[in-house]
Amino acid sequence: MKCPYCTHIEDKVVDSRESKEGEAIRRRRECLRCGKRFTTYERIDEIPYMVVKKDGRREKFDRGKILAGMLHACEKRPVPMAKMEEIVDQVESHVMESATRERSTKEIGEILMKNLKKLDKVAYVRFASVYLDFKDVTEFMGEVKELLGARVKKESQKTG
Repeated sequence: MKCPYCTHIEDKVVDSRESKEGEAIRRRRECLRCGKRFTTYERIDEIPYMVVKKDGRREKFDRGKILAGMLHACEKRPVPMAKMEEIVDQVESHVMESATRERSTKEIGEILMKNLKKLDKVAYVRFASVYLDFKDVTEFMGEVKELLGARVKKESQKTG
């Protein structure tokens, strides 16, 4: 740290404490050449995690937005809030693990859909209808038929 009075680069820390907001560390320093004291503040330089949208735009990752989508899909369904939080935690962990600090909405959506499909089929279809952006009823019905086909197959395996 360079002394603001004499520009000498050696000093000693006299006092160190957290700022009132807890977002920085306040340090009182004393220059080893001129003996004058000065204050410095240290903050964590936070680089945001980003989500790459379908059209290529980048947006700051927003956990609240993911949870809002889950809440909307699970509205009036017997899905515990703790389960939704768990899925959102899983998505957040996936985003935070990125070496580039970026994840695509496709990756995030697939995690959500995979978990919703296991958790509640109606919530899954609701989420998929928005996320997959079905162009017409035929696409939507195809997804529902796939779900029903998997269900029938599962039930026949149990009885067979």
